[in-house]
Amino acid sequence: MENQSKNGVEAAKISVLNCIDLSNPDIHQSVSLLKQACLDSGFFYIVNHGISEEFMDEVFAQSRRMFGLPLSEKMKLLRNEKHRGYTPVLDEVLDPENQVHVGDYKEGYYIGVEVDEDDAEAEKPFYGPNVWPAPGLLPGWRETMEKFHREALEVSRAVSKIIALALDLEIDFFDKPKMLGEPIATLRLLHYEGEISDPSKGIYGAGAHSDFGLITLLATDNVLGLQICKDKDAKPQIWEYVPPLKGAFIVNLGDMLERWSNCIFKSTLHRVLVNGQERYSIAYFVEPSHDCLVECLPTCKSENNPPKFTPILCRTYLTQRYEDTHADLSIYNKPQS
Repeated sequence: MENQSKNGVEAAKISVLNCIDLSNPDIHQSVSLLKQACLDSGFFYIVNHGISEEFMDEVFAQSRRMFGLPLSEKMKLLRNEKHRGYTPVLDEVLDPENQVHVGDYKEGYYIGVEVDEDDAEAEKPFYGPNVWPAPGLLPGWRETMEKFHREALEVSRAVSKIIALALDLEIDFFDKPKMLGEPIATLRLLHYEGEISDPSKGIYGAGAHSDFGLITLLATDNVLGLQICKDKDAKPQIWEYVPPLKGAFIVNLGDMLERWSNCIFKSTLHRVLVNGQERYSIAYFVEPSHDCLVECLPTCKSENNPPKFTPILCRTYLTQRYEDTHADLSIYNKPQS
């Protein structure tokens, strides 16, 4: 199936992804579906994940309320050095090679693992207190987001067990204290205002990128926009739309899992094109603990297939990736002309 070319957005086919039912008692079937998806595109759907559609609707409703605030109110919640809080339109540049003049036409809101600032753990670069709107401004907002953060982490742990088995590891390999026992798990609300994407002019809802961590869970509204490129080295690159699936998460693998698996599993290039409609999505990025050493898994290397990457600490890798893709906060302190 092809989408009609419109407003400079090229036609793209619809991608068909495997769908994994987390309530399926046959774990071997789930492992087989996941392994096939990871070798093919690095993207798949999960359903029956335990988070109700009613609650997801509430998370989306609260997201819309926050993004509907005046910009002056949102800027009071501007992200801090630990990437918590509001990110304005054009704050992020995910594809500098093609986004020559501007960044992503989206606004976002980061919510991480809540750690009190007087806690010793808050000294870690991705731990600390979140930036929360005043309760009177958005009643129930914090409670909704904290509940979703907790529930999404449980879903991520369930997915990580299937990934571990698909890599011939023990089922709880990723669920140890140094891994997802003390994760850097970040919820990000996203709003694409409707600025029409035009790749020929470097205008994107979100520029082409791969995610940084272990896995990402993505919930979307019913507006088409996410595209994947299965072969980033192809000339020209071929992009396929990933259609929304009500009640499902779209899951994709991140760069750390590609490093862990020695490129057996793919962290796939993806982007968002906007057709003029507003679009909302909710991303949940899952990374291991700050001090986790990401190195080639024993089941993914051999004499003929030695490790392709040097080991690196999770905190080091993530800090560099965030610095590479986000605007310096000092630009928001400049006087307005």
